[in-house]
Amino acid sequence: MKIAVLFGGTSEERDVSIASAAQVIPALRGLGHEVVAVDTATGRLSGPAEQRLLTSGVGPQPPSGSALAGFRQGAPALATETADMRDVDVVFLALHGGAGEDGHIQAVLDLAGLPYTGSNHTASATAMDKDLSKRLFRAAGVPTAEWRMAPVSAEEIEGALGWPVVVKPNKQGSTVGLSVVRAPDALPAAFSLAQRYDDEVMVERFIPGRELTVGVLEGRALPVGEIIAPREVFDYQAKYQAGGAREVFPADLPADTTARLQALAVRAHAALKLGTYSRIDFRMDPEGGMWCLEANSLPGMTSGSLLPQAARAAGISFPELVEQMCKAALRKR
Repeated sequence: MKIAVLFGGTSEERDVSIASAAQVIPALRGLGHEVVAVDTATGRLSGPAEQRLLTSGVGPQPPSGSALAGFRQGAPALATETADMRDVDVVFLALHGGAGEDGHIQAVLDLAGLPYTGSNHTASATAMDKDLSKRLFRAAGVPTAEWRMAPVSAEEIEGALGWPVVVKPNKQGSTVGLSVVRAPDALPAAFSLAQRYDDEVMVERFIPGRELTVGVLEGRALPVGEIIAPREVFDYQAKYQAGGAREVFPADLPADTTARLQALAVRAHAALKLGTYSRIDFRMDPEGGMWCLEANSLPGMTSGSLLPQAARAAGISFPELVEQMCKAALRKR
């Protein structure tokens, strides 16, 4: 197949996307596919430029606002009518956050008639909107923590949610802009941080307990994973720096607990009408209650990312996984 891998982009998860592409591209080439590497912020990469960018790694913090503003100012329109894109068999989306995951690029590809991995533009937009996702989870019988959307007073938060709470941008990933707030006097700073990344801010009841994740691949739940992070939140640094967290696949859970989590993940995936694959994140509280945190329509795709680890625990190698995603996109077409 001829496959265009779209990655990079201009969201706060740009570095994470580059890290995904750095492993997806050689995996596909190793299987004999022809790969076109396209950074949606700069265009198709030459061989040397591809080599430089794909070995850059993920820093301890997201790219700065000024750096992203520069990319956004110079970013070309996604040209689906160029020779490079017009004759590809499938587009592999290694994008995370922003226009790459919120349905915008998916809509452009739909208009161009190009098959692509992941979910369609409607489901992608729904998964990115945490408020809308949680409403659909609740309607589908998937437990999710109580929440309010800003503006909301400290008095309402205390009465409806209690302390502590999580304050976060409504449409953002990788815990960018997220704070755990334990008292009313810390709310203004948390709101200010979240509003740097999104006009809409969510305040959610904090769920203590174990961090669990379930990949869904072609309608089937993969083995449950557990993230054991050094802090109470699995933050950007813990996710992307060496030694930041310990990830266990399969998680050490009773069989009935595993089955229940997997069933909830498949139900959450279906509630948002997600496509071939997703990753659904949960917290399990000390009493055994399970709470769905969010759905990821384009989860990280390095070989050490959570979805590929879950696939590996199910006996699916990383190259097999990325090829399966491409073939599923072609079948959908």
